[in-house]
This record gives sequence, C-alpha cells and structure tokens, in this order.
Amino acid sequence: MDFKEIRHHLHSIAEPSGFETKTSAFIIEKLKETQPSKIIKFKTGTHFLCEYDFGEEGKTVLFRADMDAVLVDESEGNLNYRSVNKGVSHKCGHDGHSTILLNMAEKLHEKPLQKGKVLLLFQGAEETGQGANDILNDTVLSRYKIDTAYALHNIPGEEKGAIICKTGSFTCSVVSCEIVLTGKTAHAAEPWNAVSPYPAAEKIAEKVLGFNNFNISADDFCVATLIEFHIGEKAYGVAAGNGVLRFTIRTKTDGRLRGIQEEIERTVREETGKTHGLESGISWIEHFAAAENRKPAVATIRHCAGSLGLRYIEKESPFFWGEDFGLFTQRFDGALFGLGSGTAQPPLHHPDFDFPDDIIETGASMFYEIAKNELC
Repeated sequence: MDFKEIRHHLHSIAEPSGFETKTSAFIIEKLKETQPSKIIKFKTGTHFLCEYDFGEEGKTVLFRADMDAVLVDESEGNLNYRSVNKGVSHKCGHDGHSTILLNMAEKLHEKPLQKGKVLLLFQGAEETGQGANDILNDTVLSRYKIDTAYALHNIPGEEKGAIICKTGSFTCSVVSCEIVLTGKTAHAAEPWNAVSPYPAAEKIAEKVLGFNNFNISADDFCVATLIEFHIGEKAYGVAAGNGVLRFTIRTKTDGRLRGIQEEIERTVREETGKTHGLESGISWIEHFAAAENRKPAVATIRHCAGSLGLRYIEKESPFFWGEDFGLFTQRFDGALFGLGSGTAQPPLHHPDFDFPDDIIETGASMFYEIAKNELC
C-alpha cells in the first residue's frame, strides 16, 4: 500500500466526530488486503475492530487510532489534498494516526507474529469524548481478554520521530460544563420586578475561575476557562431574566476534577438560592478521563524506542489537553505515548497544521515492535 497516498486521501475526505462514514468504509476496504481474521463493527458510531489471530495461545494486545476531524477551516495553501468539506479538516492528525494503524496491519500480514492476538481499533468521535464511551459500553471488547492497550498521538513542537511518554497521568482530565440560570424578565424601566440571573452568575464565575492554578507541578493544578458568559437578550426595553455560563475545566487527575465538579454544583445551588424565584441547571459534557499510563507499558515503549534507534523523551508533567484514550487506560493496562511531529510544525487544531508523512513508518514500526515484545 502507498501510505502517503492513503493519508492524503483520508485528509481530503475529513469528516467530523460521529460522521466518519466514508473514512471508515475506505479504511475497511484497505484492511481487507491484509487478510485479518475478522472485522467487527460496533452497534453505535462508525468504530470497528480488526482482529489478527496468530493461532497459538498467547496474549491479546489492542492498538487504537482515531479517525475524526475537527471543525476548523483549513488554510488556503498549495496542498493538492485539501479537505473537500468546508469547515472540517484533519488539524489534529487523526488522518495520520489511522494511516499508521493501516501500516501496522500490513506489517502483521507480511510478518505474522508467533502467537496471540492483535486487535486494531479504529475509533470515531475522539474529539468529543464520545467515541471511547460508545466502545466501552458495547460488548465487542468484552469478547476478548485484553492484556494491554496502546495508542499514540502526534506532538507538534517535539523532534520529528521522537517518542514521548511518562508513567502516570500523560494527559489531563477534562470536562466541559453548561450552567443555565432561569429567572423572570421585566420592563427595563422596572428592573426590580425582574428575577435577575446576574448576581448568581457573577459569583459562580468568580468561584470557577478561582480554581485556576497554572503550576502543572502542583497537586491542585487546574485550568478553568470561561467559554461563554451570557445574560439577557438584545432587547433594550427588557430587564434580563435568563443567563448561561460555559466553562472547560482540566486537572491532572480524575479525582481532583470530580472534587471541583462537586464544589461547582454546590456553589450553583447556593448562589441560585440567594435570589428568590431563580432556577438553575448544570450539565457536564465532553468528559475526557486522564490517560493513566501503567509502568510496565511505559517500560515496553521505552525499550521498543531504543530497539528502533529512536530518541526517547521522558515527559515530566502531563499534557494540558485531553484524550479519550484515558477511558481505555481505566479499563485496561497500557499507555498512550507521543510521536514528535516536528519542531516547526504548527500546533494542533491550527489551520496550517498537516500531519508529516515521514513519521507514518515510525509510528507503525513502534506499534509492531510493541506487539512483538508483548506477544513473542
């Protein structure tokens, strides 16, 4: 297979989270060339599992790649494989991640292992945090005794082809929230007759933003970001009677995040209660569990990087962003590691980002080397 051409095609048909139908169909057709033991589709979403059974009893190791694109307009440029879908593009590199796993499939076909099973999981809806949740709520993975699970993510700003990893929290625990405040409008000439959401909204925002501690080495590290603070409507004769606040909150661990969520819920109740007639509702959405890397899996990644002559970088602190592979690390032993995509590469989700083709082979070789170490 021509993996550069495959990656460019996947880039051109970029599809948003939950709608990766053309992407998954294309990948499945390519996978059939590698003669897997079976391909299993999940009940929900576009996700599917590709199994390679090498006959003799042994371990079962899972490797995951994400397939979805982000809602970002691609920069006008000279790419001849630009996304054909306006406002949707592969600015997180999932086109590259999927291509790496396809390359891994070809390696397993051409150089079969001696025993055990390898499962290649192609996942949609990673960007919303829904994909991993869908998969783990299905029964497909429960048919296997999965010993370890691995995934990678390209890392702009790091040396191209370098392997980045650490034991423990590798990516942050992240959640978004929507707080809706419902009071009562009144004539703007008589604001005292309204039930205003403003006093509660002000105190709630103050409380949430008060959690901020940008020192990643601190146990109470937190980045609470105000996304929207909206009160009332554009109606100059009406005193505001409703409001909405939206935040994203990220911490190093799931436990710390849960504690903050409980404090926010308590604050919303207390501040709402101070204004007679004001009601409130809070929704927690797009949760990304922290990717908790297990020590033996990290040791395997470090060893395999050395075997391949790749630079290994031990990360001191977690990445600030979330990755829904964190849910897999809660269920299975394993690890998420980084693959450097170049010091001059624009950051993830930037309109100019483009996954470098020359690290496709690096990523696939790492996966295959890990599989060899685990199964042979």
